[in-house]
Amino acid sequence: MRKTPKFEDCFAELIRLPSVSSIDPAHDMSNRNVIDALANWFDALGFACEIMPVSDNPEKCNLIAKKGEGQDGNDRGIVLSGHTDTVPYDLSGWDTDPFTLTRKNDCYYGLGTADMKSFFPIILEVLERLADTKFSNPITIVATADEESTMSGARLIQDQNKVSGRYCVIGEPTGLKPIHTHKGIIIEEIQILGRSGHSSDPNLGNSALEGMHDVIAALREWRDELQSEFINEDFKIPVPTMNFGRIHGGDSPNRICASCELSLDLRMLPGMKLEELNKKLRNIVQGTLAASGLKVEFNAMFDGIPPMQTSKNSEIITLSEKLTNHASESVAFGTEGPFFNGMGIETVILGPGDIDVAHQPNEYLQINRIEPMINILSKMLNHFCESK
Repeated sequence: MRKTPKFEDCFAELIRLPSVSSIDPAHDMSNRNVIDALANWFDALGFACEIMPVSDNPEKCNLIAKKGEGQDGNDRGIVLSGHTDTVPYDLSGWDTDPFTLTRKNDCYYGLGTADMKSFFPIILEVLERLADTKFSNPITIVATADEESTMSGARLIQDQNKVSGRYCVIGEPTGLKPIHTHKGIIIEEIQILGRSGHSSDPNLGNSALEGMHDVIAALREWRDELQSEFINEDFKIPVPTMNFGRIHGGDSPNRICASCELSLDLRMLPGMKLEELNKKLRNIVQGTLAASGLKVEFNAMFDGIPPMQTSKNSEIITLSEKLTNHASESVAFGTEGPFFNGMGIETVILGPGDIDVAHQPNEYLQINRIEPMINILSKMLNHFCESK
C-alpha cells in the first residue's frame, strides 16, 4: 500500500507552497511549509526526520531525513539532496499561475518545476517503488533553505558536519547529464567615497568616479593575469571571468563625484581558492587608492560559492555516466555541491530539468524526463545501498 501521495499530487503541493528566497527582504519568504510537507512524507516512509533551523528564524529550515545505518561504523550510504527555495517571480511574465502545477504541451509548468522542486517527488516515487527492497547502507534525504540567495542552509550543514555518506546526488537541472565540476562565484560591491565640490576647480573635491576608473583598470589587469595563469579545458569558457555588472556614481556633471559604487562577479576555476581571491581583490583595490585620499568600503552580497570538482574516477561519476549514457560535464552555474564535497561526500550534480528555463517565467519540466530520472535513482540506490 502506498504511504505517500502520488507523484503528481506531491509535485503539485510543493509548487503550491511559495518558498522564494532573496537577499532583498521585500521578496524573501519562509520555506517552512515545504519542509513540513516533505518531513511528513518521509516520516511516513520510515525516515527519521530532523528539521534544522538555519538561523534564529524558525521559518528558514533544512530537513535531514535518514533511514538505515552503516555497517561496522562505515557509512557508505547515499545522500539525495536538493534545495526547497525558488527565485522571485514576476506574474506579468507568466501564462499560467506560477503556484499551480499546470500540465500542457507534454510539460509541467510552475515556479520551481525545473529548479528544482521536482526532485523531491521523484525521490518519493523511487522509495515507494523500492518499498520491499532491503537496504544495507543508509539513505539520507537533504532539503535545504536559501540556495538561491546565500546558500546558508548548505553552509550550516557543512559547518556542523550534519550529514554523512559516501556519495551524493544533487538534483539540479542538468538535462539528465552528470556534472562533476563547476566554477565558484564571488559577487562583490565596492564603494569609493570622495569629496564633492564645484567642477570648475578640481582642487575643491576628490572624485570617487575617477578613483573607480583606476580601480577598474587595476582589476582588468588582474583579470588578464588570472586568465593567463588558470586554464581548464573542461569548461566552455576555460578561464576565470570577471564581469563589471553595475556602476553608479555622482549626481550632476558640474559637481565632483563624491561616491561611486561598482558591483562585480568573479567566477573562478577549481583549484582557485575563494578566500585568497577575496583577499587579493581587496588588496588590489586598497593599494590602487592608497595615495588618493579616497576611502573604500566593501559589501559582499554573500559569502561566495567555492568551485566544485569531483574526480572523474569517483564511482558516483562513473556510475552516473553509465546510467545516463553521457560523459560527465562542467557547468558555469554554482550549486551546493562543494559543501557536500567539503564533508568528504563525493558528489554528482544530476537532475531532470533544464537550466535554460530556470529563473524565467513559464518555467517547466518535460514530462518525458521524469521516468528516466526515477530509473537512474532507483539503480543508484540498488547499487550503493541494497543488501547483497
